[in-house]
Amino acid sequence: MTPFERALLDLLPRLRRFARALTLDAADADDLCQIALERALKAESQWEAGTRLDSWMYRIMRNGWIDEVRARKRRGETFVAEEEGMHVGEADDRRIEARVELGKVDRAMAALPPEQREVIALILVEGFAYREAAETLGLPMGTVTSRLVRGRQALMEILGEAA
Repeated sequence: MTPFERALLDLLPRLRRFARALTLDAADADDLCQIALERALKAESQWEAGTRLDSWMYRIMRNGWIDEVRARKRRGETFVAEEEGMHVGEADDRRIEARVELGKVDRAMAALPPEQREVIALILVEGFAYREAAETLGLPMGTVTSRLVRGRQALMEILGEAA
C-alpha cells in the first residue's frame, strides 16, 4: 500500500461523515465515498504532497455530489415514470399528459419545506378552510397564510409558472 493510499484509508471515517452530511442518506453517502475515492486514485498525480489531503478529498467529494445531483435532476426531467410507457399509443393523450403533469407537481411538492408542504396539502389538495388548517396544525392563522403564500410561490417557481 502506497503512502497516498494509506492516507486515504486513514481519512475514510471523516469522508464518510462528510458524505452523509452532503447526501442525508447512508446508501448515497457510501456511493459518494466510492466515487470520491475512485476519482482520487485516478488523479493521485494531481495531488501535491505536503498539502492537505483532507481538503483535496472534500473538494473531490463535493464536486462528485454536485455531479450526482445534476444527473438526478436531468433524469427527473428527461424520463417519466415507467408506468407511462404502458400507455404509449393509447388514444387518450390528455389522460397521459395529465399524469405526466401530476408527476411534475409531485416532484415540486417534494421539494418544498415540510411546513409549507403540509399547509398546501391541507388547503389546496384537501380543501380545508384556512381556519380548519390552522386548527388542525395548531398554528395561528397568520402563520398558515404566510406558509401558504410562500409555498404557492415556490411551487410556481419550481413548475416554471412564475409571473
